[in-house]
Amino acid sequence: MPPDQPSAKTPSNKRPMCAACLRAQAACICRWAMPVSSAAQVLILQHPMEVANAKNSGLLLHMCLPNSRLEVGEAFDPARLEALLAGPSALRPVLLYPDTPGDASMGIAPAPPFDAAWADEPSGLLLVVLDATWRKSRKMLYLNPALQRLPRLPLRDTPASHYLIRKAHAPDQLSTLEATAYALAQLEGNEDKYAPLITAFDGFVTQRQGYAPAGAA
Repeated sequence: MPPDQPSAKTPSNKRPMCAACLRAQAACICRWAMPVSSAAQVLILQHPMEVANAKNSGLLLHMCLPNSRLEVGEAFDPARLEALLAGPSALRPVLLYPDTPGDASMGIAPAPPFDAAWADEPSGLLLVVLDATWRKSRKMLYLNPALQRLPRLPLRDTPASHYLIRKAHAPDQLSTLEATAYALAQLEGNEDKYAPLITAFDGFVTQRQGYAPAGAA
């Protein structure tokens, strides 16, 4: 289900909105939602600047994953964040985030190691995903010490991104949806299961390209 959001009702001079994704009906993304039940639970922490960004893939990811929860914020209340990380059944939270040089210089504590044995039981994991630009995700990590204490799940051998509607600062940077789909496939050893999410993302990107002026990024 999509996250709780304000009502889709709009004044008569506004474009009609989709009640589910709260996009203009002409730009509705609901048709791309392809539900896939993941073994791991997924917690999507979305930066506020991404909520109204039509190029953002976090909402579509949430719509595709019944076992996901989407929360919006930058600096979360510590008690609230701890409760979210505890998950529904004392799941083990792991952060989908690469090992990054220079963490110490930014005041970010070293992450504890990810134990490969945890992947043997993905149903016991809570995959925590930061839905933000690279710069904003680093700030979210800095502002929320509880996230710094989480083991980080490293992605392996991911294909090139299909995210043609936003600029990447490095060739291996993926959209939130792509990174999460590949992470879940890696945990379960089942790429085919999560291929529909990438197909959904391709449709979403193609739709957005249709709205973008020629040469726009």
